[in-house]
Amino acid sequence: MARDKPRPPVAKLHELAVGPPASDFFALLVEKKKGTTRDGKPFYSCRFRDHRRTVSCVIWADAPLYTECEQNWHAGMIYKVRGVFAEHEKYGPQIEVVRLRESTTADKEDGLNEAEFIERSRFDSDAMFTDLKALVQAEIRDEPLKVLIDGLLDAHAEPLKKLPATARHFYPFPGGWLEHVLNVTRNCCWLADQYAERFPDLKPFNRDLVVAGAVLHDIGRVAEYTITLPTLPPESTVAGHLFGHIQLSRDLVRDAAKGVEGLNAELVQLLEHVILAHLTRPEWGSPRLPMIPEVLILHHADDLDAKFEMFARHLTRDTGEGLVTERDPILNKQLLKQRSV
Repeated sequence: MARDKPRPPVAKLHELAVGPPASDFFALLVEKKKGTTRDGKPFYSCRFRDHRRTVSCVIWADAPLYTECEQNWHAGMIYKVRGVFAEHEKYGPQIEVVRLRESTTADKEDGLNEAEFIERSRFDSDAMFTDLKALVQAEIRDEPLKVLIDGLLDAHAEPLKKLPATARHFYPFPGGWLEHVLNVTRNCCWLADQYAERFPDLKPFNRDLVVAGAVLHDIGRVAEYTITLPTLPPESTVAGHLFGHIQLSRDLVRDAAKGVEGLNAELVQLLEHVILAHLTRPEWGSPRLPMIPEVLILHHADDLDAKFEMFARHLTRDTGEGLVTERDPILNKQLLKQRSV
């Protein structure tokens, strides 16, 4: 009696080495976008990932898989892929797909675990939300301002617990919004105290304005994003496309402020400016340049936390054994990995 031919082992996407032969692995299709070359030929740009590596691939119009990709590949689905892994100097990790099919329950025998493809914050969202509310109570001295912030957090509690900080760049996973905002707010509290002490003659300097800006600077994400599946990046709403999260944050604050009794009108106006100007640069999406020093504290706390998370995530997930990491397509560079100190 003939023996069944043994199936090739299924690898982990994040463990693939560069070069042929092709390997079988499971991957989540997180993005499929149709594009057109300069001479009018269509193609699809796709991104696959597991919990530690993201790879890109392009399916050209004359490729054997083009029709299958167009008709049957769906973002949010987990697939069994056969492909060849490569490292592109400019575009980072790539995969040349040879074969692809939708995963099945039988694939669990080969190590498929759907939970590995759902990224989440390291911390519990309910606990982070409670910590953020407690921080507001402890650090904001102006009572009407405290009412404004509490009201906005409570009104949007459920989506805030599920939202990423961004769709792709930093903290791009459920709970990421809370993790980022909590870090930024804690850093802003410390920085505001440091600079108030170092520049005692700078009057006025409003610490509450810094802390409030930290908590609310990205509140507009609740109006910018809608979540379809936990395995997929959020999609932009119509308002998100038209206005962006900065303008939407300002609008949410302005509208909520109208219902808070005793809230200082000038304080609200300055808080709106902190939100609008916190990215500081027009090329980063900031509609206004900073005009008060409180914006600077928020800007640098925000930028530091975003970039540090991007570095940390890439360094901890890189599986290579070389001196430097794979090229990260978001950071657009490699990072030094092998260090003795």
